[in-house]
Amino acid sequence: MSRANGEHKLDIAGFVLAGGRSSRMGEDKAQLLFGGQSLAQRALQILIQAGLSASLAGGASSLTSFAPVIEDSKPGLGPLGGICEALASTSARWAVFLPVDLPLLPASLVAFLLDHARITKRAVTLCSVNGFAQTFPAVVDRTALPALETELAAGRAGCFSAFQAAAASLSQPVTVLAVETLVQAGQVAHPNDLPAACWFLNVNAPEDLSRAKACASRAERSAGA
Repeated sequence: MSRANGEHKLDIAGFVLAGGRSSRMGEDKAQLLFGGQSLAQRALQILIQAGLSASLAGGASSLTSFAPVIEDSKPGLGPLGGICEALASTSARWAVFLPVDLPLLPASLVAFLLDHARITKRAVTLCSVNGFAQTFPAVVDRTALPALETELAAGRAGCFSAFQAAAASLSQPVTVLAVETLVQAGQVAHPNDLPAACWFLNVNAPEDLSRAKACASRAERSAGA
């Protein structure tokens, strides 16, 4: 778990990106149930288990019953718009961003990425699986905000490319940590031993939700055997 406690808690903030249109799902996926919780609640819980305060960046007003919601003042700008809104709303140096549609992600990974970012002082810290860099979860230094806003204003709304541009503006590369290496070293783990490749199953459509639920059920049965 994260060592973000005591004096360090003021330096960190966690945000769930929940402002998408959910067009492929056909309904607001933030409120779909997964393991007895909505996807929004589950994502918030992941951040809380990692030792973070947790807010929602965007999303329906009904989600305020779960956590504070950072309103989307410029709808339609996608996740990067939510990231910029969230960074502008906080005085914390480090912000962790988790999309609402990664319900199988373990809190230990979020905690490790945050600890690594704070130790190395890197502007953007991500991870990779099977050799492919993942856009989320992302740990972002608030000093990256001006460059991220520049990318958004220029119509370049892709999060990964914006992260690269923001890091470059601070004369840094984006840090990408291989999840497999972290698992092998015992630095991160899933509570039900779910393989790392399953952690990044995005729930974008009904069939994705069914697949994620099936993975979770198999892992829970195996853990209880």
